[in-house]
This record gives sequence, structure tokens and C-alpha cells, in this order.
Amino acid sequence: MERKMIYLCLAHMSEQGWEQKYVKEAFDTNWVVPLGPNVNAFEKDLEAFVGEDKQVVALSSGTAAVHLALVASGIGAGDEVCVQSFTFCASSHPVRYVGATPVFIDSEPDTWNMDPDLLEKAIIDRKAKTGRYPKAIIPVALYGMPYDCRRIMAVGLKYGIPVIEDAAEGFGSRFNGQVLGTFGQYGILSFNGNKMITTSGGGALICANQEQKDRIMWYATQAREAYPYYQHEEIGYNYRMSNICAGIGRGQMTVLNDHIAHHKHIQQLYAELLHDVPGVHLHCAPDANYDSNYWLCTITIDPDVRIKGQENAYKETVKSAVGGAAGVIRQTSSPLTDCQPNDNVEALRVFLLERKIEARPVWKPMHKQPVYADCPAYTNGVSESVFKIGMCLPAGPMVTDEDAKYIVEQIKDAII
Repeated sequence: MERKMIYLCLAHMSEQGWEQKYVKEAFDTNWVVPLGPNVNAFEKDLEAFVGEDKQVVALSSGTAAVHLALVASGIGAGDEVCVQSFTFCASSHPVRYVGATPVFIDSEPDTWNMDPDLLEKAIIDRKAKTGRYPKAIIPVALYGMPYDCRRIMAVGLKYGIPVIEDAAEGFGSRFNGQVLGTFGQYGILSFNGNKMITTSGGGALICANQEQKDRIMWYATQAREAYPYYQHEEIGYNYRMSNICAGIGRGQMTVLNDHIAHHKHIQQLYAELLHDVPGVHLHCAPDANYDSNYWLCTITIDPDVRIKGQENAYKETVKSAVGGAAGVIRQTSSPLTDCQPNDNVEALRVFLLERKIEARPVWKPMHKQPVYADCPAYTNGVSESVFKIGMCLPAGPMVTDEDAKYIVEQIKDAII
């Protein structure tokens, strides 16, 4: 029998079919719009989960949540925002949307997240160079791993800079027992099809209070003034989550804790299976304060590890989007860039793909992306070093214990 493809992280519906129930209710009651009972109920479910008396607004994407947090914080042209460099582009692109400039901050070696010492150094240097402090700080829970909330929040408080937490990959992760996204002025969640739970697409913004929530809701629904006709005095956006998607989200909330437990279980299984594989290292939380959801399990591969087929790495250009649902990519004439994973990492990715295992390089640091070549960056070499040796392994709800064992068997087989 032909083996199934093992994907990094795919959505998994609740066994009771609550998603279908809530979606059917939306159709039966004709609430097929970007508001409605499911949206309200989903927000209440999220508020109950994150706690800390926070308010939540359900939106069309996590990227929209970052954008609205920046807008509501009054950030615009000429401003600067400190952004973790080791992240997906959705953390930094919205900074450009509002006309501001991202200032990229490199990572600390244990969590791979924003280095608090480098952050403070950057803030002081930007003030010296521009006469102004950056207007916001955006740390990221890379692959679910918490950032150092205590120290980053302390830096923000010291210089009066609000913190917008990008917990898109870290839904359900905790720092010192507190849910990520509840420490700063705003917190970002994502419910894309590959996240801890999904609404097929969508996201949410965690707000500190009702006043913030109302302001975000206003921006998310085209910023309409209180007249009997459409009067607009500020630019708004069509960013509200649909009642259909929210129905899926309500059903997904019933399995959220199960999903988190599963990801942690797969992480532990990888730890056991990889412990005796020379040159391959599983990335783990530095201590008990960092309670990661392990959205994706990540490894690093020593540069001297030889992989079958390594001599053919980067000999051909990629023809389709690595990562499946990423969508359309623009073809390139060269398979090489000035910053890419080592040949053995690329060879292992290809080797695993041939055995129906989706693996992926870790995020390329934003300060190494051509589109941000003109942006300030405060680096220490950590993120670029990890990018060259790092790889993501499947960890989602559809990954079984047998799948994890098969994946590690193939990694062992790939090593010469």
C-alpha cells in the first residue's frame, strides 16, 4: 500500500463534528456575513482561554491583527518599530503597510527569539541616531517557543514603548504560567490552516480592555462614524472574521487542549528517538518558565553531517511552493541566494520529501531578505546561523507515533 504524505501541520476536526454543527447553524439562520452569533461566541471562547480579563476581536487573518495593532497604536510614516528578525514575514510586512520602518532585532541562542539585551541596545542607538525612540516592539513566539516576556516587557516599560506580541505560532504557549499574547498592549493570534486550531483562515487580536476592543472593531469594519449614512473620517479596513469561519473556530476550541497536548507528545517522542543520532539536535525549551506548544518541532544539523544526495543540493530551481499551501511563487533563474540553508539541510529536505515527509527550512531572517535591505538591523549572528542548520519536522494532530518513528528512521537512513 502506498504510504500517505506526512505534512508538517494540518488541521484536524473535532470528533463530535461541532464545526459542522455551527457552520450549519450559520447557513440555516442566514448569518453568512462577517459578523454574527458564531463570531461573538468564538470571541468569548477565546477570552475564556486567554484569561487575564482580556478582550478579543476575531479577524480575517493574523496579519490583519498585526496591522490593526499598529494602526490603533498610532504608528505611521516616519516611525520605527522593533521587530524580531527570525520570523515569518507577517510580523514585519504590516509595519510597511502603515509606512513605518522595521528595525530588526536578532535572537538569543536558547529560545531563538528576540534578544532582550540587543533590543535595548537598538532602542538606545535609534534614539541617538534619529532623536526618537521606536514606537512599538514586536517579539515573536517562533514555532511556539515563548520569548522572554519578563525582560522584553521590562525593556518596553523602561522606555515607554508598547509591546505587540506576535503569538500567531504560539497559541496556547505560556511563559511562567501565563498565556502568550496577554503580557503586552496587544497580542496576535492566527487560525490559518496549519496552526494549533484553524478557522480555515483567520486570526484574532487580544486587547487589554473594552475600549481597545471597541477601537479595533471600529477599524476592522471600515471606520464608520455615527450617522444614518456612511461617513468616514479615518481609513478603516474590511478585516472582520466571517460567521462561517467563526463557526469552525468554535468547534476547534473544543479540541485545542488536545492539540497542544499532542504537539508536546510528538516533541517528547522526537527527543527520545533522536537522542542517539549524532549531529542532529532537537530544539527544546531552556527551562520550565518556557511552556511551548511546539507548534512545529525543529532540529539543527551539524555542518559536518553528510546526507545522501548532498552533492546535488541546489542544482535545480524550485518549481513549486515549498510548504504546500503557500500558493503561487515567482520563478527564479538561479537556485542560489547569498543566505541559504547548508547543502546537507537542503539534501535532507529533498530526501524526506521523496519519502513523503514534508520538512521545511526554518524561517529566513527578515534582515537577510532583499525587500528589507534598507532597514536597520541589530544582529549577533544567531538567527542567520540557525537558518543555515535548522529544519522543521511534522508535528500536527495528524502525525501519529508511527509517523514520528518513520520520520526519524528516514533521517537516520539519509545520513551517510
